[in-house]
Amino acid sequence: MKDNKVFVITGATGVGKTTIARYLQDNYRMPRVITHTTRAPRDREINGISYYFEDDITFETKHYLERVKYAGSQYGSSYEALECAWQKSPYITIVLDTAGAITYARELGKQAVIIFVTVTSPEVLVERVQVRGDDPTAVKQRVASPEFLRDVLLPTELKNVAYELANDDWSKTKVRLDLLVNDIMNGRSLPQKN
Repeated sequence: MKDNKVFVITGATGVGKTTIARYLQDNYRMPRVITHTTRAPRDREINGISYYFEDDITFETKHYLERVKYAGSQYGSSYEALECAWQKSPYITIVLDTAGAITYARELGKQAVIIFVTVTSPEVLVERVQVRGDDPTAVKQRVASPEFLRDVLLPTELKNVAYELANDDWSKTKVRLDLLVNDIMNGRSLPQKN
């Protein structure tokens, strides 16, 4: 399984991480690693498909590769979920905050393909989060949180490791994403990752 890859999509809330992950799932048949969280489900989210929705007690029963606290809730990805996804395909995808992406890069090395998603203007992020229907009070709290501010910029630990992908224009983003994925799947030389 050492040739398996996990495409780690990371960046701030609202940059389009979920959209990119869905694109990889739909166009490249990459299974998604289902992660665990203690936050309440949003409308249309389903347990076992969107996340494994846990309480504080059940959350502690899993074996995590990484886990973080974000906006007051616990999030984590388990080793079991990673292996389960790899049984379906050698290329899988997961959406993580930058703290989780740093852990994946450190623990999995070249098996982790880190894609740091950005936008030109941070104001766009607030608009995108509001459009998806999040509670306006929660949006204000989220964009003021230390985690959001941390995830807006590429962390030092991911410099020369992550591939940066601007997502201002979805049609251009798809072209760049397709080039990156095809290069990795075909074993072509990519920028050096430490």
